[in-house]
Amino acid sequence: MPGKSPIQAASGTPAPRWKTALLWLALAACLHPAVDPGFGLAAGMVLAISGAIAPGTRRRKWATRFIQFAVIVLGLTMDLRQVLHAGLSGMGFAAGTIAGTFILGTLVGRLLRTDSTITTLINSGTAICGGSAIAAVGSVIRASSAQMSVALATVFVLNGIALYIFPPLGHWLQLTPTQFGTWAAVAIHDVSSVVGAAARFSPDALESATAVKLARALWIIPLSLITAWRFHDNSVAGERGRAKVPLFIGLFLVACVARELLPVLGSHESTFRVIGKRGMTLGLLLIGANLSLPAIKAVGWRPMLLGVVLWIAITISALLVVRATVP
Repeated sequence: MPGKSPIQAASGTPAPRWKTALLWLALAACLHPAVDPGFGLAAGMVLAISGAIAPGTRRRKWATRFIQFAVIVLGLTMDLRQVLHAGLSGMGFAAGTIAGTFILGTLVGRLLRTDSTITTLINSGTAICGGSAIAAVGSVIRASSAQMSVALATVFVLNGIALYIFPPLGHWLQLTPTQFGTWAAVAIHDVSSVVGAAARFSPDALESATAVKLARALWIIPLSLITAWRFHDNSVAGERGRAKVPLFIGLFLVACVARELLPVLGSHESTFRVIGKRGMTLGLLLIGANLSLPAIKAVGWRPMLLGVVLWIAITISALLVVRATVP
């Protein structure tokens, strides 16, 4: 739409000036170094529920871009060896939780009589990395727009809740920053909410949370291939069925390698952290802008209940394993 920014409402109707001004004021506030990422989500929710802005696909895309940009920048602050260690050391745990999530999800889905495609999508989003996994698997098994929307909305609502309740839970449980980061990376769906929750808990939890989550996200490739075989979709070898690693994961690894090869980048670590945190806060603002009451109601109770059961199961099991194995 000519003349409109990506963050404007997708309805095509110009918003009143005071609402537009309110939105830009919130965006400006998110750029202030003292503003916590949790403020972004809260402000977005207030704007959405008050009607100041309407949820829209375009805004969700920009939210994803901000978050992915933040993750890539954070790669410039991380030790490549730690990222690789997180992926290798947690391989067995990741495989176990992914398999367990799919087994439990299939059983609960049959009990609730949810659509098999929606069940697979929610299983994928819960087991690996939320919206990215749903998008990848959905394209392979040729899920419809309605099925994708239901699964994404379910995961999206739970992500918003997790961003708020996990940090205080972590403090109450007296988890160390590494324990909390690992727990959040396994139990929270999307990278955006994992990073946001870790940043709210402790700056030291951010590194382990990001490393574990992004290493876990690499399971998108085998998951896509397995689900394609499960649905007997011969298109897996075709253009639409080809499993792909999200680009930002590759760029994150490139950033980690750059930091390893160019020690001068380490002297600017604090600057990169500030930039990454601002990008994250902006992304969470736009995420919160889509967490409206109509969006919650549109999900329906069966898929939502399936998502909640899986979420509680993986949260508790991951907590027990993390407390027993992570210092």
